[in-house]
Amino acid sequence: MVSIFLRSLVFNILFYPVFIFWALVALPTLAMPRNALMRVANWWGQTNILLMRVICNIRVEYRGVEKIPKGPLIVAAKHQSMWETISLLHFFDEPFFVLKRELRRIPIFGLFLMKADMVAIDRSAGRRALMQVVRRASEEVKRGRQFVIFPEGTRRPPGAPPHYKAGVGLIYVDCGVPCLPVALNSGLFWPRNSFMRYPGTLVVEFLDPLPPGLPRDEFLSRVETAIEDATNRLVAAGEAEQAQLFGRVPQAAKA
Repeated sequence: MVSIFLRSLVFNILFYPVFIFWALVALPTLAMPRNALMRVANWWGQTNILLMRVICNIRVEYRGVEKIPKGPLIVAAKHQSMWETISLLHFFDEPFFVLKRELRRIPIFGLFLMKADMVAIDRSAGRRALMQVVRRASEEVKRGRQFVIFPEGTRRPPGAPPHYKAGVGLIYVDCGVPCLPVALNSGLFWPRNSFMRYPGTLVVEFLDPLPPGLPRDEFLSRVETAIEDATNRLVAAGEAEQAQLFGRVPQAAKA
């Protein structure tokens, strides 16, 4: 485990200079079309994946990429780690997220978020914030963009009971486009609130899209079942791999 600690230390030390480097590269894109900034963001994500492989011995595997529909879309992804907020952008032409309004006040970084035209909300506004998300999501999806949403609203550790929120159902009904469920096991290798980065195979699986037009309750049931069943399978495989590597599953990956 000493080796894993040292590898994690090196990765975390490099993470911030790498971010600063790509932020400097991205500065001229503030005067360019939005897709120029998104291209640099993708390069940043791919650089982190390379560092994960070289330094931490974390391999990333994508399954079901051929199932990703073209055009406007809702992408409902499991959320276990910071990793997917960086790396899922790579697969979509015009992606957008919901983010806290306060993030737009961060110097330079906030300018990038505004240029990327993400949806910023005041989370303390409760239902008013939810309705703002529904309205903006519908507007952006009708422009042909892909809305990447984490239905549980926050990161959940592997094995935690699911806690899906009703908001994704409202957005699905209002947007009238397919929904692509996404399962993953990133929390085993890049745990939330943890310094450690554990080796193994991080898997992202794009599942069968759900068609538009389903009743809201049926959609909510189907999207949760699809994501949770696949995620449980991926987590079990990842834990078996970790048990072989370490003789046990690291506690930080389950916290």
